[in-house]
Amino acid sequence: MRKLLAKAERAGTPAEAEIYNAKALELMARHGIDEALLAADDPRRDEIGAARIAMEDPYSAGKARLLGWTAAALRCRWIMHGARGGKVAAVTVFGFASDRERVELLYTSLLLQAATELVRLRPPSDAESVAAYRRSWLQGFAAQVHQRLVEAEERAAREAAGRTAGSSSTALVLVDRESRVERAYAEAFPRLARARRPSLSGTGFADGAAAGARADLGAKAVGAQRRPVGA
Repeated sequence: MRKLLAKAERAGTPAEAEIYNAKALELMARHGIDEALLAADDPRRDEIGAARIAMEDPYSAGKARLLGWTAAALRCRWIMHGARGGKVAAVTVFGFASDRERVELLYTSLLLQAATELVRLRPPSDAESVAAYRRSWLQGFAAQVHQRLVEAEERAAREAAGRTAGSSSTALVLVDRESRVERAYAEAFPRLARARRPSLSGTGFADGAAAGARADLGAKAVGAQRRPVGA
């Protein structure tokens, strides 16, 4: 995987880089499935827990959604803390240890990628607020990343099931893990209210989605030694 990511970083064109990045994402999704199947035989290797990650301004609410939607795609639940006035203080990611680790690694990289683009972004019209445009851009970015991750996870699950022809063990394992996370989540947060859908005025959603479609979801973070998110 590190070789693929290194090739992506040295690629001569965005199209070439995307080939290597897509392969890295595929390998990360397979890793998640493999860990789930191994944990089915030895539950002690992958236990359910939570990680609370601090959000920082500017655009803390958008960053929270990027983290939360990444978590949701990788079979975790998430909770926002201190959400008021368009800001979020922290996000708790709730799920199996192997999935939480993947979420944190991806979020670290995605946040860096998004931040690099955000500082250069300006709305197409001088009449539009730069901040509003960037907030809507970040939401589009997060939504597209979520969709790409969901599709990669679904492909990895189908491929794993294909390797065990005639057996539904992979699907059953994943359904069981999801049910266990849901039960543990409900017990840990029994009175949690559902968050309202964000309403943003900026026009940057489509541009953000296009950037999300280009984002490196394998990321330099995969397999690397990094400082924990929020530490």
